Amino acid sequence: MLSAEIIAIGSELLTPTKTDTNSLWLTEKLNEIGIEVKLKTIVGDDELRLEETIKDALKRSDIVITSGGLGPTEDDITRQVSAKAVGRELVFYEELMKELAERFRRWGREMPEINKRQAFVIEGAKVLPNPNGSAAGMLIEIENKFFVILPGPPRELKPMFETCVLPKLREKAGKVFVKRRVLRVTGIGESAVDEQIAPVYKSYAAVQTSILFNRSEVEIHLSAQSNSETEAEKILEELAEKLVKKLGIAVFAINGETMEEVVGKLLVENGKTLAVAESCTGGLIGERLTEVSGSSAYFIEGVTAYANEAKIRTLNVSRMLIEEHGAVSAEVAEAMAKGMRERAKTDYAISVTGVAGPGGGTMEKPVGLVFIGYSDKIETKSIKINLPGDRYLIRWRASQFALDFLRRKVLKKVESKSN
Repeated sequence: MLSAEIIAIGSELLTPTKTDTNSLWLTEKLNEIGIEVKLKTIVGDDELRLEETIKDALKRSDIVITSGGLGPTEDDITRQVSAKAVGRELVFYEELMKELAERFRRWGREMPEINKRQAFVIEGAKVLPNPNGSAAGMLIEIENKFFVILPGPPRELKPMFETCVLPKLREKAGKVFVKRRVLRVTGIGESAVDEQIAPVYKSYAAVQTSILFNRSEVEIHLSAQSNSETEAEKILEELAEKLVKKLGIAVFAINGETMEEVVGKLLVENGKTLAVAESCTGGLIGERLTEVSGSSAYFIEGVTAYANEAKIRTLNVSRMLIEEHGAVSAEVAEAMAKGMRERAKTDYAISVTGVAGPGGGTMEKPVGLVFIGYSDKIETKSIKINLPGDRYLIRWRASQFALDFLRRKVLKKVESKSN
């Protein structure tokens, strides 16, 4: 498997306000053709550090790709530093300068003198045309390695890479097929997931497995490589089935679907409808559900009953119940769910009430305490959870637990009917 490195250039990328998105996109494209990215580096506008980084990258990787620093200003140093790193001269391309001047004329402007530096190309490099900007890219073959120099703006980098670079890299990589799959797991921690499934995935040498925690769930990333697309897919399918069997109902998605997509599909397949009553999540569950196209087929109504009076007036929660148990309680969560289902006349309803923080917590009811209610035409239940994190994470995790509570309830009902 060929190895690659990506070097993002520009001091602005080292500030807290700018993100290097090019590397993510390039990694995806390289992975698709069986090239593994081993290292990503961000280098500021520092000539010595950039030269050192390029030299080191070319020593250890088959493909080195830089992005950024090809503009006309003094801080755009990629062109001259790259030439120095590979021990070659910069050559002035008269034709390139004429093209630049013509482009400026089409824009109704005269080309500034400073832009002439963009007509310099590293000796022996293939010029990569840029119809979307003024900075041409370069591709240099050095001792059976590829050194690719791309502009920074994504609208220029992406078409240049796909048109001029990707076909050459695909040819170099050979006929390799890479297939990916993401399993999503909830209700089990990252280390517990790995402990259960490590003996399974370690027996598949052709599959690269990564386990990541993401806000409220664990993601199992599977990547299979083969010279046959069918074979790669078959290997992934087989391993995924074994992992699902090992983890059971905790696996809620086998193709990277979100919890709201999974819940929506489950409701559609069973012809059921849903309503949601929210307090501490402030409408987040309803927002997530309606992010899914076609959710109007099953999501009927959502209420954000934040104040106690709203719970009493809108959801028919008893005032005495709130006074006796408090708004954050199992009893109120259940009453909210039942009142919501009766109001919306749906098959299911879920509710959330809790302390999202950072203030409002007590010894008896600390920040992160959440009750989730569930109601259908036969039963009304609730669960109590204690969630770590700041206000954002507590609210998000509460929404995830609520949707998962519903998912598990629906699955059990479907299973009991089939039995």
